[in-house]
Parts: sequence; structure tokens; C-alpha cells
Amino acid sequence: MSDSCQRRPIAVTIGDPAGVGPEVAAGAWAARRKHDLPPFVVIGDAAAIEAVWDGPVARVGEMDEVAAAFETALPVWHLEDSGPLTPGSPTPAGAALALHALETGIGLTRNQAAAALVTGPVSKHALHGIGYTHPGQTEFIAERCGVTATNAVMMLAGPGLRVVPLTVHIPLAQVPERLTSELIVAKARIVARGLARDFGIATPRLAIAGLNPHAGENGQLGDEEGRIIAPAVAQLAEEGIAVDGPLAADALFAPGIRDGYAAILCGYHDQALAPFKALHFHDGVNLTLGLPIIRTSPDHGTAFNIAGTGRADAGPTIAAIAMAARMAAARERSCAPAK
Repeated sequence: MSDSCQRRPIAVTIGDPAGVGPEVAAGAWAARRKHDLPPFVVIGDAAAIEAVWDGPVARVGEMDEVAAAFETALPVWHLEDSGPLTPGSPTPAGAALALHALETGIGLTRNQAAAALVTGPVSKHALHGIGYTHPGQTEFIAERCGVTATNAVMMLAGPGLRVVPLTVHIPLAQVPERLTSELIVAKARIVARGLARDFGIATPRLAIAGLNPHAGENGQLGDEEGRIIAPAVAQLAEEGIAVDGPLAADALFAPGIRDGYAAILCGYHDQALAPFKALHFHDGVNLTLGLPIIRTSPDHGTAFNIAGTGRADAGPTIAAIAMAARMAAARERSCAPAK
């Protein structure tokens, strides 16, 4: 990692303080040397961490304090007291803290005080209860960064696979009408640029999965492949993007096939996430391409059912921090002047 990246810590939002966010952030710090993690600061309520973890905590008020504090304690940018908390029982005050932490983390990363943003898991239900109207954190971050939601692309990345759901949190019945050639082209462009900028893959090869069984069987099992996907693939190829498709999804994720692609773009949520989680349930990272900042997140929710029990696995948070650091280093290299 470059010296400038080392000087800038990573901002990690606490998420909902009644969930597992506080303990997995603390667990990541405890494993910092084993995984060679760069300095990071947790943004939220220090008391929420101290309630579920007996390790050292250092409250910081400036990003310049983080690196020194990180050696001996978990740095926490304390925003506010989220009130009496019972792990597993979300409260409006906790939801307000989660939102405040997210806003603060975005601001620190946008003004380059932080090298990247890692977002802890939040409860959408709790956030909506305090007036939050966005479908998730991604849309909120995109808005705060001045990016339209359609230009913020969710990617799931692990050591052996990267996937992008072209449609995300919509009913399956709505997928055929939402999946358009224009959508595929727009998202594939963002993915190709993101892989080059944030992963250092100069010419990434993309795969576009077919929507129907056997990629439509030449129109016998559906016409979306010929009517929607194939024209998009042709346009992308004309633009110089290395892309194959539509490809039969039932074979696309097999070893030896998936390995030939930098990312696989899928028609709907579960087509992408089911094989991904089968391979990378414990080390998969959710990240957002198309933003001016780097944003990653552990690929799990608040896990209220195990919050405070000590059973939460810090592995996904460790993976999210490590990937954010690698992306920051790649982005810095891509922007460095040639010598």
C-alpha cells in the first residue's frame, strides 16, 4: 500500500448498535496483525462496543489520531450516546446513530480524510421507523455522492468469484420487464471501469448470464436472451469491452468456466448471490462500483438473533476492510502520474 493510503485510515461505520456491528468491528481490530489490516476507525457509539467487548477502546476526534491509537486500542469516533441498549433489540435511538454514523463516514471519505468507507450492517426496518426512505445504504451513499442510484452498481466479491446482479431487490416476476439492453450496457460499462480502476484489471472479461434455463435454448425456453441480452453484448463488444453472453447460468459457475471471467453479470438477485454465497459465505464482500469513493461492506445483516452472544464471525468484516484497502491502493496507483 502506498504511503498516502497508509496515512489515511479506513472509516468503518458501526451499523445498528443492537446488532453484531460493534462486536465484529472489535473482532477485526483484535485480528488486525494476523490479517495485516491497515489502521481503521469505527464511527458510532463507543459505549455500544464496550458493552459487548472488554478490549481497549480509544476515543478519537481527529483522523490524524487514528494511526497512533490503532497500535494499542480500537479507535472509535464517538458521535453520540445511543441510549440504553440490549443486544438484539433495536431502538429508534440506535437507528438514528446508525444513520448519523453513515453520514459521517461518507463525509470523511468524500473529503479524503479516510481512504475508504466500510459500512456496518443496519436494520432497514428500524431506519424506516425514523423516516429513512432509501431502499438500503447503497442508494443513500450514492445520493450523498451525487450519483444516481442506477449508476451505483452492487458487486459481490470473493477470492474466487465476482458477481453483479443486474436487478436487485425486486420481485422475481418483475425481472423480465426491468431487464433491458440499456440497463445491461450501462451496468457493464461501470463494472468494466470499476475493475480497471479499483482492482487493477486492465482489460477485464465479463460474462453475461442468460435469464432462462439453457440461456433460452434458441428461443424455445424464452426470448429474453435474443431480444435483450444479445444486443447488449454486441454493443458492449463494439465499444471494446471484452464480454461473452448470453451464457447458460447452470454451467457458468463451474470451476474452469467461472475462472475465465473477472466478473459475472446475472439477471436477478438470487442468480448471482446463491452461487456466490455457496462459495464465499464467510469471506464475501459487498461493494459498490460507480461511486467517487470506495465503499465495501460485509455480506451479512445485523444478525440480531446472535448479537451480544460472542458467536458473531468477524471474518466478513475483516474481508471488507482488507478489500477496501486493496481497492484504495489500486485506485491510487491508477491515478499516480507516470514516471
